[in-house]
Amino acid sequence: MRQMRKASRQKDAAWALEVFDRAPYVTVSMTRPDGTPYGLPLSLIRSDEKTFYFHCADEGEKIDCLKSNPIVNLSAVSKCSPKYEEEKNNFTEYYHSSIALGKAEFVSDREEMIHALRLLCQRFLPQYMGHFDEAISRSLDRTTIVRITLTEPPVGKCKP
Repeated sequence: MRQMRKASRQKDAAWALEVFDRAPYVTVSMTRPDGTPYGLPLSLIRSDEKTFYFHCADEGEKIDCLKSNPIVNLSAVSKCSPKYEEEKNNFTEYYHSSIALGKAEFVSDREEMIHALRLLCQRFLPQYMGHFDEAISRSLDRTTIVRITLTEPPVGKCKP
């Protein structure tokens, strides 16, 4: 265990943000109204050094959690490679991971909502951006956008 701690390296906030950018999903952990934990992988997009967005339906457990307590934890892994090191007779794993703490808020400004959705679509389905405006006109009014603003710098760790 001690070797594992020595082998992992803490990285700066810029590196940690890159891990979030490369991760296909980010686990967002929140607190249910009854105080129990709730976490799920979501497709997040980062707008700047402190701002992330995700979209969801207008109702559901995420909405209930965030209305009750807007503090969230983000966790991402962008590399995960298990390995057996024969020369050391050792099982290990190489990884890049990041965590961050933030506050979630529901976005009500239409321009910011469209901005967030545009960023999401450009990241995950850039080849279909020609259909973006039509999709926005059809579904914006029934889509919830959540902005997460980091409340402290993210922390990244890796074992190269």
